[in-house]
Amino acid sequence: MARPEQVLLLEPQHELKFRGPFSDVVTTNLKLSNPTDRNVCFKVKTTAPRRYCVRPNSGIIDAGTSINVSVMLQPFDYDPNEKSKHKFMVQSMLAPPDMTDMEGVWKEAKPEELMDSKLRCVFEMPVENEKTHDMESNKMMSSSLLKSESSALPVKSLSSTLDDGEVKKIMEECKRLQMEAQRLREENKQIREDDGLRMRKSNVMSSQHTSVGMKKEEGLSARTVALIMLFFVVGVIVGKLVL
Repeated sequence: MARPEQVLLLEPQHELKFRGPFSDVVTTNLKLSNPTDRNVCFKVKTTAPRRYCVRPNSGIIDAGTSINVSVMLQPFDYDPNEKSKHKFMVQSMLAPPDMTDMEGVWKEAKPEELMDSKLRCVFEMPVENEKTHDMESNKMMSSSLLKSESSALPVKSLSSTLDDGEVKKIMEECKRLQMEAQRLREENKQIREDDGLRMRKSNVMSSQHTSVGMKKEEGLSARTVALIMLFFVVGVIVGKLVL
């Protein structure tokens, strides 16, 4: 007896594409949709279970809903000459109305109740230009996201953390700081003026001392000349008397 046709809608339908590089885990998504009016049990199987991690790998899809299955390919050494032989199978069956144990339902299921769809795996390694373009686009997207977040953050944080009272306190503090700065500027100006006046006084006093010293020296020199002349005259007179 032929198996019934798959009731689940698969996206993609026939291939699971994994895009390298394969030095890290590569993930692709498989969407399972249930367009029927009954709940559907499903299982995801693969021919290479050690190479893949599938989450979720089984479950129930409610009527009229869908589910995303993540298929994670583990890192490996990629050989472009080797074609992938890995395959996946999505197995499903209509859930019984009174189901309590899903594992028991799978064990007791008859072959004619099971539906399945098969998908093959395709490995793709991007060319260098595409790889560089993808990296640059990712950087641009991340940088633009950071800029938008950083520009929006200050406004959001200020509006959410400051109330009217705190804003008033900040304004008063700014005003006080401005007045303090003005007072310091005036004090600095007064100090500069006092220093200039003191320097001018010291210059006047030093010039006065210099002129007094010069007058004293001139007086001393005049007295010395007078004494010499006096001694000369006295010597001449004494000489004439002796003779």
